[in-house]
Amino acid sequence: MKQNLSDPQHFISDKRRKYEITAVLLMGIGKIIFMDISQWQLPFIAIAIIGWTIYVINQSKRVKGILAYWGFRTDNFGTVARKLLPFGVIAIAIFFIIGYQRHSINFSWHIIPILILYPAWGTIQQFLVVGLVAGNLQHLKVNRTSEAFIITITAVLFALVHYPDYWLIAGTFVLALLYTYIYLRHRNVYVLGLFHGWLGGLFYYTIVGRDPFAEVFGRFQ
Repeated sequence: MKQNLSDPQHFISDKRRKYEITAVLLMGIGKIIFMDISQWQLPFIAIAIIGWTIYVINQSKRVKGILAYWGFRTDNFGTVARKLLPFGVIAIAIFFIIGYQRHSINFSWHIIPILILYPAWGTIQQFLVVGLVAGNLQHLKVNRTSEAFIITITAVLFALVHYPDYWLIAGTFVLALLYTYIYLRHRNVYVLGLFHGWLGGLFYYTIVGRDPFAEVFGRFQ
């Protein structure tokens, strides 16, 4: 039965919050096993998107307003985008400078579909790591922690799932610090997902020197 709630956070139990955080941690372990070790990138991403989409839809039918609470909202899109835009411009400039110095810039036509598709996967990642981990930690009714701890632990977790690439670990840690800080104040995963996708894609093709399109879709070419 759909609950008519003005503020969903008060009707989400700590037990459910902990279940969601645990599920995200298991997803992180699964990412290392299936994407990094087994090289099953596309099946893992597809299953993750489908599974979490079903969960989001199911919860939205049960709890009114939970989509906006999680950050699936457009009313503050421009406000959040303007806050992130200067950082994004500076980050891109740094990517190219470091990539030029490392001789790791590796552009091809593959970057076009990545910049189109990656924001969708980036939105899912932001919902999971920043939304369900940081967001749930922020509103725990018991054992509440400081905002600084929430931001730091979320950034650490997001960085660790990118092991063993140290450039990715460093880059995602810095980005997650900012994303979590912004999310805790504005709760918008669409903007974070968009920036995650575009900055992440450019990061791969400049600093890391890898081709994520080939890694995910290479076996189908």
